[in-house]
Amino acid sequence: MSAHTLEKLIYMANQIARNVTHEPDPVAMIADHVHAFWSPRMKDDVFAALGGPEGAALDPVARAALERLAAHAD
Repeated sequence: MSAHTLEKLIYMANQIARNVTHEPDPVAMIADHVHAFWSPRMKDDVFAALGGPEGAALDPVARAALERLAAHAD
């Protein structure tokens, strides 16, 4: 995976977070969206970045959603 690809995934997750901030449970909305529409490889790539320096660029709500999904991915 290229750094550009990871940057794009993080950008996409943050964009989703910005678009659902008004929802009652934005973490669940993001998790549902990523689960339904992202490929397994996309999810694996962004999950791997959660603990690294790239993960610092994630919006806190997007991070919470991705961490929730990653915890249930195993």
